Amino acid sequence: MNPGRPTDPPVRFADAEEINPFQLLLDLHDHAVARTPESGLDNVLAELALSAAVVSWWTRWQPSTIHSALRAGADLTDIATATGLDASDVVRRWRRWADVQTRLDIGGRPSVDPVEVRAIERRLGSGVVR
Repeated sequence: MNPGRPTDPPVRFADAEEINPFQLLLDLHDHAVARTPESGLDNVLAELALSAAVVSWWTRWQPSTIHSALRAGADLTDIATATGLDASDVVRRWRRWADVQTRLDIGGRPSVDPVEVRAIERRLGSGVVR
C-alpha cells in the first residue's frame, strides 16, 4: 500500500470513501492479492469496504466516461458492450448526468456544452428518450 498512509485498510465504507479513487483501486488490488482464506474478520470487512467504495466511485464516474465515448463517436452498441449494460441503461445514466452537467454553472458557463449534448442526442436518435 501507499507509504505514508496507515497500513491497516479501512473496515468501514465511510473511511474507504475518503481515499483517492485511484489509490482506492490500488489498495483494493493489493488487499485482495494478499488476503488468504485464513484472513480474519477485519480483512474480509476491509475488502468489503474497499470494494463498496470502488463501486460507489465508479457509479458516479461512469456517465462522464460514457459521455467521452459518445464524443469520440462510439455508438450505443459499442458502449453497451464495453460496459455490460443494456443500451437503455447507458442512455439513462448518460442522460441523467448530462442534464445535471448542462445546468451546472461554472464561471458563467455550463459544465458540458448543451449544444454538444443536443448533437449527441440527435446522433443517437430514438435511443434518447427525455
